[in-house]
Amino acid sequence: MRIAVIDLGTNTCNLLIAEMIGANYKLLHQSKEMVKLGDGKIRDNQISDEATFRTKAAFVVHKKVMDTFGVDEIKILATSAVRTADNKAGFVAAIEKICDCSVEVISGEREAELIFKGVLLAFEKIEFPTVILDIGGGSNELILTQNDTILWKESRPTGMSRIINSFDLSDPVSDGQIKELQQFFAEEHQTAIQNCTEKNVATLIGCSGAFDTIADMIDEVNPGEEQRVTQVISLEEFYTVYKKLLQTTRDERLQMKGMDYVRVDLIVPAVILIETLISAIGIKQIVQTDFALREGVLYELIAK
Repeated sequence: MRIAVIDLGTNTCNLLIAEMIGANYKLLHQSKEMVKLGDGKIRDNQISDEATFRTKAAFVVHKKVMDTFGVDEIKILATSAVRTADNKAGFVAAIEKICDCSVEVISGEREAELIFKGVLLAFEKIEFPTVILDIGGGSNELILTQNDTILWKESRPTGMSRIINSFDLSDPVSDGQIKELQQFFAEEHQTAIQNCTEKNVATLIGCSGAFDTIADMIDEVNPGEEQRVTQVISLEEFYTVYKKLLQTTRDERLQMKGMDYVRVDLIVPAVILIETLISAIGIKQIVQTDFALREGVLYELIAK
């Protein structure tokens, strides 16, 4: 059976196609289209007409790919920007008409659960206390895990599209703005920091998104060129990228090897969030994985 999973996020619409072979799977295709549901209207809990147009265009592209692969089942999951939008009903109906299948608008709790399962698909075992972080455009999910079990999880509406629409960040970001964001993230994720500190968490697993860009910059490869199940990022490597990003303008970031144009505006507050958590929790190691929500859907299908 061939299955397509679409993660309709706040910034991008991500497609995964996999062949399910009993209790195993084979990834056949992965791609993404920029939709920017988190444009200026996200502050008003609205999906703009322009964002709706971009999303419909993205689904037309994805549908052609799915038709080419002859998928048997399509699962579409919409996350933060859609679930908080007051006008989501009409938006969802427009998307469903294009792909001729239902769109499931999932809760933050469900999103965190699927991200966790996607990470389990990538890691053979998560034995020691570990925090999983998925940085989205609309929300951030943090999951505290040990022995392959969720100890605690949260989804907060502090995604990077919301941040850049709420904070008027200079180019490059100023020292004062860095401190302001550090304080904001520390307060917003206070419970996560407290729980991780109590469990002596030393490892941070970073899912897709900003972590992909960080890994691409470290490896000096083009975005999407290297597929990674897991990759260790040393603190030294992270801080080299962190300092570089904070000192550069948007135009300079666009010229960097490994920089995804989709993430050029979001990467600065993203690395400030990561650094805030590293410092507050006492993280000693980062492990990046490409696996997240879409792979979590595969995990559930395999576990059936």
